[in-house]
Order: sequence, then C-alpha cells, then structure tokens
Amino acid sequence: MNVLRAGDRAWLIELADNAAARRLARQLEGHGFEDVVPGDRTVLVIGDLDPSSLSDPGDALDEPAAGRLLEIPVTYDGPDLEEAARLAGIGVDELVARHTGPEYVVAFLGFAGLPYLVGGDPALAVPRRSDPRVRVPAGSVGIAGPYSGIYPRESPGGWRLIGRTEVELFDVERRPPAVLAPGDRVRFVAR
Repeated sequence: MNVLRAGDRAWLIELADNAAARRLARQLEGHGFEDVVPGDRTVLVIGDLDPSSLSDPGDALDEPAAGRLLEIPVTYDGPDLEEAARLAGIGVDELVARHTGPEYVVAFLGFAGLPYLVGGDPALAVPRRSDPRVRVPAGSVGIAGPYSGIYPRESPGGWRLIGRTEVELFDVERRPPAVLAPGDRVRFVAR
C-alpha cells in the first residue's frame, strides 16, 4: 500500500489490485470522509485521513460478501460486433456466448458512471478502437482490454461496441445516480 497526498484535502492510496482497492474502500466508508472513491488499483479519500491509521485491506481470502447481482438484457447488434469477433479469433455467435457466460464484477465507475466490469472471458480482451467515436449512445455495451462496460449516458468513447441495452444506468435525479456500484455483479443476457 502506497499513500500519496492528492491536494490539500485528499489522499490517493495505491494498492496491489482491484480487489484490494474495493476492500479498502469498504473499510473506509462510513468513517466521516467527504468521499471515498475506488479506482482500478487505487482509492481516493477526500477528507481528514491519518495515513498511519490505515490497515492492510487483506487478501482475496478475506473478500466480503458479493454485491447485488443485476441481469442486464442485451441486444447483440453493435457496430463493432463483427470486428471484435474477428480480433478475438472467434465467430459472432461464439463472442455472444462468451460475453453472456460469466458473471462480472463492477471493478470501479469511470467517467459519467461507466461501470468497468471485470471477470470476463480473456479471449474477449480486444484493444480499444484507434479512432474513438465522438458520440456513443447511452446503453451501448462495449469491450476494451480486460473490461466490459455499459455507456450510462451519451458520451465520446473508444470501446468496441458489441450491443445495447435499454436499462437506464445513470440518472442525476436518482440517489445514488448510478445503478451499479463497485462490487456489484452483472450477468449479461442475450435477447
């Protein structure tokens, strides 16, 4: 664990992996901090923190109970579906089968609440597009590197779009605005 100052009111804690980041974030929640934000292998803590008070988040054997399981219906007709299958060295039907097979875990939330999902088939770890789109429609399901994700709002993006869902993942009027949180589990269901 490496603790770095991040401005005058925040700390960035670097950890070995995403599971450790999620465990530490859960340990720190409810301790009066302004915010606790888990990342891929980091936790940003905003507020008064005494770094010497931090304890090791433990290893995978100490993993707490899994988060909620949400099934996300997906229409697999994305504009990059065939290209993603080609890059993975498999057919489109096989890509869909491999994408709907595992149960994913929300590693962290990115820009505009985009959930970065881990736990997918390693064969689907295709690179991002070299020419990102200016507009990706809300509900687009994509893959990039080791992640799967769902664009919660229309935004720019470079992930390979393989499908779409009508599930509304982000609403500024809702509390919390994001449906998914780090540690939640997702299963994609082809429709």
